[in-house]
Amino acid sequence: MLFDLRGRGRRRTIQAIYLSLAVLMGGGLVLFGIGGNTSGGLFDAFKSGGGSSGANAGDVFTKRLDTLQKRSRTNPTDQAALVQIAKLRFQLAGTGDNYNQSVQAYTDKGKQELRQSADAWQRYLALNPPKPDDTVASLMVQAYGQAGLQQYDKAVQAMEFVIDTRQPSAALYAQLAILAAGAKQDRKSTLAEEKALSLAPKASRTTLKQQIDSAKGQLTAVPQSTPSSG
Repeated sequence: MLFDLRGRGRRRTIQAIYLSLAVLMGGGLVLFGIGGNTSGGLFDAFKSGGGSSGANAGDVFTKRLDTLQKRSRTNPTDQAALVQIAKLRFQLAGTGDNYNQSVQAYTDKGKQELRQSADAWQRYLALNPPKPDDTVASLMVQAYGQAGLQQYDKAVQAMEFVIDTRQPSAALYAQLAILAAGAKQDRKSTLAEEKALSLAPKASRTTLKQQIDSAKGQLTAVPQSTPSSG
C-alpha cells in the first residue's frame, strides 16, 4: 500500500516489514484489515490490489455502480450511495486489467478507478457525515497510499477516521506514523510513533521502532504525488 512495489526485491522487503509488524503486535490488526471483519488492510493490498479476484467480479461491481450512480445523480446528498460508490470503485480498481497481478501494481485504468473512488469519498466527506464510514476509510488509506494515488495527507485523514473508531493499538498508530511521515507531517508522525511505542509490549518496542523507521525511510524516499482530477 505504502510503497513502490514494482521491484520484486523491494516488494518482498516491504511485505516482510509489515508482516513482522503484524506478528510483533499480535496479528489480525490494521495490517490485516484494520480490525475484525473488515477487508482492505495491507495484507489484502499485497494479495490483489485490495480488490476482488474472479472473472465476473468487474461485471458485478459495474452493475452495482450503475444503480448507485443513478441514486447519487437523483439525490447528490445521498451519503450511503456515495460511500458505496467509493468502496466499489476501489474494489473495481483491483480487478481484471485494472491491476497487474504479475508486478502487483495498478495499471493506468486502475489508477483512474482509484481517482473516481477518491472523488466519491471526498464528496461524501463534504456532506459532513457525523461518523465517517470507517470500513471504507480503511480502503481509502490504501487508495491514497504509495501503490495508489500517493496522496499521503489524505491517507492520514482516512487513517485518523479509522483510529477514531477502533480501540487504540500499536499497529494503528504505527501505520499513522508512517503515513504522516510520507505526508511530511513530522510532528504528527513523531507523536503517532510515540503512541505506538507506548502501546506495544515493552519487550517489543525496540523492534517496533526499527520497523517503523525502516518503513518511514522507504516511504519518504519517494516524493508525494500532487492530486489529479479524474
